[in-house]
Amino acid sequence: MTFSICVREPYTADGDQQYRFGVAVTTRLPGVGVPCPHVNEHGAVATQSVTNPRLGSAGVDYLADGLGVEDALQALLNADDNSSERQLHGVGRTGSFAFSGDDCNGWYGDRAGENYTVAGNLLTGDAVVERTAAAYEDQRVDGATDAEDADPLASRLIDALGAGQAAGGDKREALTVQSAAVTVVDTGAAESPYWNDLRVDASEDPIVDLRETYRLAKAGYEDAIELYDDPDDEDAPATGTD
Repeated sequence: MTFSICVREPYTADGDQQYRFGVAVTTRLPGVGVPCPHVNEHGAVATQSVTNPRLGSAGVDYLADGLGVEDALQALLNADDNSSERQLHGVGRTGSFAFSGDDCNGWYGDRAGENYTVAGNLLTGDAVVERTAAAYEDQRVDGATDAEDADPLASRLIDALGAGQAAGGDKREALTVQSAAVTVVDTGAAESPYWNDLRVDASEDPIVDLRETYRLAKAGYEDAIELYDDPDDEDAPATGTD
């Protein structure tokens, strides 16, 4: 299950500590957005290689229960008989964790930076992980009171995937049906905009398609706000279309 990035962006709003958590992932298989990315208000986790989705879902549940990300994810790996085949990484409100089992398929590896982790397997080389990390570092806004002067996290995570793909990406070129996904949770947002949870489940160019899906989702939501104030309001005027 190719490569992914998990991010924590702490910021202050109205005197309160808030966080943006996000995961973006892509692979040369369909439907990566179902088993791999897991995010809630307490952290972001990605599970891949020989994927065990429970490592991700239970991981963020443990974070919600108050465990640190290192303790939570290591405990799950300790209880997994096939941990040597797993890649598991993520961030909590404090700390980060990145693990690549010895039986993952090469090239594989991971990196833990300031407030983010990146991991990948079956890649063309370490440049994929390094370029993904570098692209995120160039655009991160952690510590800011808000992100008004920066692109939303979902957009920046898609850009990070694009940088990793440009560096070579998944080496299995014979597999043409690919997928990508991005999901973000912002503890300081009153509601999560539609563009914070997007997937391209089957495509020959999923990162390009995910970027376009993001653009259309954001534009569509903003148009609905402008025309109807609240696009979720059931009393808004009908347009005559679904």
